[in-house]
Amino acid sequence: MDNSTLPSILNDVIGPVMRGPSSSHTAASWRIARTGIQLLNDELKQATIELDKDGVWSSNYREQGTAMGMDGGLLGIEITDERIINPELIASSKGIGIEYKISSFKTDHTNTVRVTLNGKTGKIIEIIAISTGGGMFEIREFNKHPIRLRGDSYDCLVIAASDSNQRDAIANLVSDKTSVNYSDSGAELLIQLKSPRAFEHKILDQIRSLAGIKDLILTTPIMPVVSGNESTCPFTDPESAILYAESNGLSMGKMGLIYESCRSGLSEDDLINRMKEIIRIVENGIAKGLSGTQYQDRILHQQSDLIEKASEAGMIKSGPLVNNLIANITALMEAKSALEVIVAIPTAGACGTFGGTLKAFADVNETTEKEKVLAYFAGGLAGVYFAGGPGFSAEEHGCQVETGAAACMAAAAVADISGGTAKQAFAAASMALQNSIGLVCDPVADRVEVPCLGKNVTAGMNALAASSMAVSGFDQVIPLDQVIHSVKQVGKLMPHALCNTGKGGLAVTPAALKLKENLKK
Repeated sequence: MDNSTLPSILNDVIGPVMRGPSSSHTAASWRIARTGIQLLNDELKQATIELDKDGVWSSNYREQGTAMGMDGGLLGIEITDERIINPELIASSKGIGIEYKISSFKTDHTNTVRVTLNGKTGKIIEIIAISTGGGMFEIREFNKHPIRLRGDSYDCLVIAASDSNQRDAIANLVSDKTSVNYSDSGAELLIQLKSPRAFEHKILDQIRSLAGIKDLILTTPIMPVVSGNESTCPFTDPESAILYAESNGLSMGKMGLIYESCRSGLSEDDLINRMKEIIRIVENGIAKGLSGTQYQDRILHQQSDLIEKASEAGMIKSGPLVNNLIANITALMEAKSALEVIVAIPTAGACGTFGGTLKAFADVNETTEKEKVLAYFAGGLAGVYFAGGPGFSAEEHGCQVETGAAACMAAAAVADISGGTAKQAFAAASMALQNSIGLVCDPVADRVEVPCLGKNVTAGMNALAASSMAVSGFDQVIPLDQVIHSVKQVGKLMPHALCNTGKGGLAVTPAALKLKENLKK
């Protein structure tokens, strides 16, 4: 991987901060819509959202929050704003029409959407985009032109007459850090400029003054970390990371901080403060879940309080660490299903594992804030290598890339916060992931609750065991990068019915089908 394609801990792994049941559905669709509105460059009048009939979104776009995220993004509602829960009220008050259609169109990704936006001045655009997992997205087509827009840069789309011959002139006007790509449809030329900094007004005016230029469309980043400011990282994969850590006496947490500073161009102090805010939101979600959440349209209502009650009554003997882990993870999953603000680590469907496990371990062992922050960076670094491999889309690879990835990250973090070496933390990540290969995604009634809660709790327990084994000196046998590669290969072999389609596994049991019908009433 070159620097420009390296995943970011704060973009790809830890986050987004969001409301909604699913990051790949709710957060990605929100980001697609927000970027689409920028591309429209007009006040929205009507939107048509087409979902491919053979894709996953067509079967569960209501239940898993695709429509909620898309509507909120189109209407300019922040994804953490509680108004996003009922966006149709705002659409109605603004006189904006949003229509969903199940269509058939050529795609090469299971989470593909075609969006047509009509502006109030008569402007019309069409975009095709995909959700790649964990809230990440990519707009791949704009008005029939191939583009690549991921919300992590300043982009300028220059629309010009096909015979304008202004490619070289435009390339000469922009800075060396600006990438330039072209698409000629025969009817018009599209030039995509991508930069880590906002384009100067002077440069934009010079482009507009060139002969044959029809339009300039600007978009600004919506991701936490802007790409294009990277510096060379002293390590690129788990093997080189371990060697660098051993040579310099660094923990995996410190390595994660170095990595993200190189990837983002941000100072370590800035990144630490950002991670502190992430931790605050995670732990606020735990507190909200434990205090009780209210939301009718879900399968599981509050259960997170039952562990403490059972412990106080002497009914369970599992001890504070295990009890708190179960309660914390359950609380986060309940907060998510109640559409409270959570952090997808690495996804919303797996949001309970990492934060719930880390808080339980940190509280029992009275760790410092600094140790906890570095543990988050340790887990984030493990997630980076996962993001660069199969990614976090259960629609492609099953739950092994959601709760499996979360267990991998949490194991590394717990090993780090325990004082383990970077080599031991990477081994913990490997062992936890080895224990998760092949997990299918079969949510009951298209809700991200059952068996998702149990898989999150199991992932947390897996992380605890793997970290203890690694720090004790157990042999991982298979290094992390090879395990991640195996996950990707297994995902390719996994039947489509077991990848969040509602067509296999527990989702098609008689009890699940009956529950699904009852929830429709």
